[in-house]
Amino acid sequence: MMIARFQPLHYGHFNAIKYCYKRFEEVIVVIGMASQSHTPENPFTAGERLLMIRETLRWAGLPLDKLVTVTLPTMEVSKVAVHYVKLYSPPFTHVITLNPIIQRIFMEEGYNVITPEVLQRDNYRGSVVRRLMAEGNDDWRKLVPPPVEKIIDEIDGVRRVQMLYREKIPGYYVTA
Repeated sequence: MMIARFQPLHYGHFNAIKYCYKRFEEVIVVIGMASQSHTPENPFTAGERLLMIRETLRWAGLPLDKLVTVTLPTMEVSKVAVHYVKLYSPPFTHVITLNPIIQRIFMEEGYNVITPEVLQRDNYRGSVVRRLMAEGNDDWRKLVPPPVEKIIDEIDGVRRVQMLYREKIPGYYVTA
């Protein structure tokens, strides 16, 4: 089971999903904070993020029949969250995440926690992608797979991110 927000899916996420595909017969991808969208930290809807994942796997030629996607509503990250993850997903034995808090709470509940290979963590972060979008810098396109770029373009996602940064972060002005 891999849990992330995918705001948006970038090559770091994609690398982790491929890591899971190589090691397990079934991959459960949990879209965290699914009930949040249209905020600077969570600009994309759960449906948009789900589409980003599925289209990226199709693009990569990875079989969708190995994939189970789960949306997890927004909740406080705590040991209680493990209970909810178990309620919303099929059974799992391994948790793949880079988040140290998620690692700790699942380890404490007896799960095997695996840290995937890290792909240029300083570049491949949702916060970096969103910041570049907000600034009107097209370098964000190099950080996401082509299907994600296409989906963001189709939903006018860059303008959404720019509007959210301008509206929600006082003093932040977009140059574009």
